[in-house]
Amino acid sequence: MSETNPQVDRFIGKAKQWQAEYTELRRIALACELSEDYKWMHPCYTFEDSNIVIIQGFKHYCALLFPKGVLLKDPEKVLIAMTENVQASRQMRFTSVEQIRAMEAAIKDYIREAIEVEKAGLEVPMKDTSEFEVPEEFQMMLDEIPELKDAFEALTPGRQRGYLLYFAGAKQAKTRAARVEKMMDRIFEGKGLNDR
Repeated sequence: MSETNPQVDRFIGKAKQWQAEYTELRRIALACELSEDYKWMHPCYTFEDSNIVIIQGFKHYCALLFPKGVLLKDPEKVLIAMTENVQASRQMRFTSVEQIRAMEAAIKDYIREAIEVEKAGLEVPMKDTSEFEVPEEFQMMLDEIPELKDAFEALTPGRQRGYLLYFAGAKQAKTRAARVEKMMDRIFEGKGLNDR
């Protein structure tokens, strides 16, 4: 069994929901001889400094997030992409301690496979930013304002994708146009959608 991290103790101790489930998931991850860390305000389990699995909690379920889950074989068909735009990570979701205990052997198999993915140095092939749809309302602004196009192209690929997904996420054209208008200053400042 690997060493525990005091920050994870506090995370579990403060949990208003899923406390027993977190404890079970932690026990299983530590039994797989992963190092316990605390990243992004969640328990994170690593192998040689590579993230293998992260414990997460949501309103209706708790989960194990596999950052490279798309590379796992998923024989039990239990890995879920959180949204259609998530390229690499996959979640294994739970709603009770009993469910976790019933799946313990499978969970360990998935963790072991995730470790093997890291040992093999496998990487998830990510879509290039150019493969993402540019909403018509944003394309019009890029065509009309060359400085906006320059500022957008100067952003990192991740920031560009964030904006493209945000703009395209609106169903109505007027909402897409309003989002573009609202975010133009941030783009000119070189900031991403969620940057402070």
